[in-house]
Amino acid sequence: MNVILVNGSPHAHGCTYVALEEVANTLNAEGIATQIFQLGTKPLTGCTACKSCAKIGHCIFPDSVNEFLDLAQAADGFVFGSPVHYAAAGGAITSFMDRIFYADSHAGRNTFYLKPAAAIVSARRAGTTAAFDQLNKYFTIAQMPVISSRYWNMVHGVTPEDVKKDLEGLQIMRILARNMAWFLKCKEAGIKAGVQFPEKEEGIHTNFIHD
Repeated sequence: MNVILVNGSPHAHGCTYVALEEVANTLNAEGIATQIFQLGTKPLTGCTACKSCAKIGHCIFPDSVNEFLDLAQAADGFVFGSPVHYAAAGGAITSFMDRIFYADSHAGRNTFYLKPAAAIVSARRAGTTAAFDQLNKYFTIAQMPVISSRYWNMVHGVTPEDVKKDLEGLQIMRILARNMAWFLKCKEAGIKAGVQFPEKEEGIHTNFIHD
């Protein structure tokens, strides 16, 4: 089994990375392979709702979104990490997640269906719960089981060295990883035992404007 961890920070080895590394190391100890996907520092455009993905099967912009979507097909679970910018997730990972979930849905790829996901955030001081709530909304619209820990998934510090001193935050990351590993093993056991996926229904899309 394989879990992809997305580092939404422009700093490849900054505070968010320390938290993701703690998750990855614990998953590895549980027998789960991991890969950290770094967004990097190149600009990521937001979704333009052009709907080209419905025709060509991927996002029309040739960048890390399509690279990730191809990798994600074979992944069993996901952890998305972001620094807190103005009480919200960073701009890069917001654009990234808008596009991967939009393109996946409209292209009919079905990449994320019933695959477990978790969000983690890092901050100097505050804004963590708002950013955490923001990221979790992507999972619930994609029918992804949300993996929790013993507290909200966050670490605090200005530098990576600070985060390494956040003993509670690092413990939260380890418990999150073990819960993810447990869920993945239960899912695998259920499939082997013949437990069927839920019955699917065609989507119904309404709005609040009526004639």
